[in-house]
Amino acid sequence: MSEIVRTDSSHPHFLQLVALLDADLARRDGDEHGFYATFNKVDAIRNVVVLYEGDRPAACGAFREAAAGTVEIKRMYTLPESRGHGLATKVLQALEAWAAELSYKKCVLETGRRQPEAIALYTRNGYEPIPNYGPYAGVENSVCFAKKLEA
Repeated sequence: MSEIVRTDSSHPHFLQLVALLDADLARRDGDEHGFYATFNKVDAIRNVVVLYEGDRPAACGAFREAAAGTVEIKRMYTLPESRGHGLATKVLQALEAWAAELSYKKCVLETGRRQPEAIALYTRNGYEPIPNYGPYAGVENSVCFAKKLEA
């Protein structure tokens, strides 16, 4: 059975999972990782969820305000041994519900072309491709998505 805990970016289990995420992204993105890392700082993120399987942290995600009425989904990660069981969808839905509770109307996010499982997750959960925004505009490896939140 899984449990989702709302917290912030100072939570030790979130930091532990993000370190594993960053190692995975560094492997996938190679030399480009430094560019992406500048936009993925975890200091002072107020909206973080950690999903536990029993007492083990297995997945995480976060959001921060991107613009009025819009949040950006950040730092989504599931342990490799816990993948394929819908945990990332649970994390994503928990983030969307929390954002909606805070009166946000839309989620946006960026992921990489070298992360096909992430692209599949977002597509499966109703996210639609949008033009690359902000620092990702013109970046070949980036793919951006958006989804309107239910009221």
